[in-house]
Amino acid sequence: MQTENRIEIENMEQIMNLFGKFDENIKIIEQTFDVSIVNRGTEVKITGPGKVELATKTVLKLLEVAKKGETITLHTVNYIIGLVMEDAPADLEKILEDVIVVTARGKYVKCKTFGQREYIEAIKKNDIVFGIGPAGTGKTYLAIAMAVKFLKDKKVSRIILTRPAVEAGERLGFLPGDLQEKVNPYLRPLFDALYDILGAETFQKYMEAGIIEVAPLAYMRGRTLDDCFIILDEAQNTTPEQMKMFLTRFGYGSRIVVTGDLTQIDLGPEKTSGLKQVTNILKNIEGIEFIYFTHRDVVRHKLVTEIIKAYDKFDNGKR
Repeated sequence: MQTENRIEIENMEQIMNLFGKFDENIKIIEQTFDVSIVNRGTEVKITGPGKVELATKTVLKLLEVAKKGETITLHTVNYIIGLVMEDAPADLEKILEDVIVVTARGKYVKCKTFGQREYIEAIKKNDIVFGIGPAGTGKTYLAIAMAVKFLKDKKVSRIILTRPAVEAGERLGFLPGDLQEKVNPYLRPLFDALYDILGAETFQKYMEAGIIEVAPLAYMRGRTLDDCFIILDEAQNTTPEQMKMFLTRFGYGSRIVVTGDLTQIDLGPEKTSGLKQVTNILKNIEGIEFIYFTHRDVVRHKLVTEIIKAYDKFDNGKR
């Protein structure tokens, strides 16, 4: 049985944004809900034997995003489809309102999922925030964006980024160069995010002035860090002793963000992850908040989401 819905759209720009390049956005909706979507002028017609109502709801939510002047991407489409199919609140346009920071190339850094919005709000309100979840959810990039915002707003005077130099199948000693050159590959993702947000010239200037410091976790021992925005990345590879050492570096006027993925622990089976342990130790302390990302918050290629879901299913089966 064929069902039909019609939607009147304000202008052709919104139509083009909705359909996407080579109609790629609409094709995903059609395939997901078994419908046909065509436009005649500024009218969009949704017909088919499939889930026309859900397809219509998806299109309407995407149009709300378009009205905010945002470009509808494949990620936006897939994210809205997921929310609609789970009957979850889908006021995505609300999370697109706030600009965290503007990059050196003029790009607006904004949240793309409700999980990311919750994460940013937690960083604004709490002294210590843990962002835990799978790869591709923007944990590190958004933390660095917030660090830059705090620096520009003069809420902190320095940014310190660190991560444990734990190898995944390789040995640090086999890498060429001195100690700094050996650890640079481990710090590369942090450098990349800073280059993107600040630009290479500003980043280099801040590094030389000591305003930004990027170092392996071992360099944190014995220090007290006041008036800093401190990010510990890849925290799942810390030992309990390292995690305690890091958190007790916390000084006056500082903010700490700890990020990690508990499914990617490279410590070996005989060692306990400091991140895994700390979720139980600090969970009820005021001023500390834990944000847990899910596959729904992944902002990389759709296949990354599917891979994460498949591994979660496999791990749950083993347990």
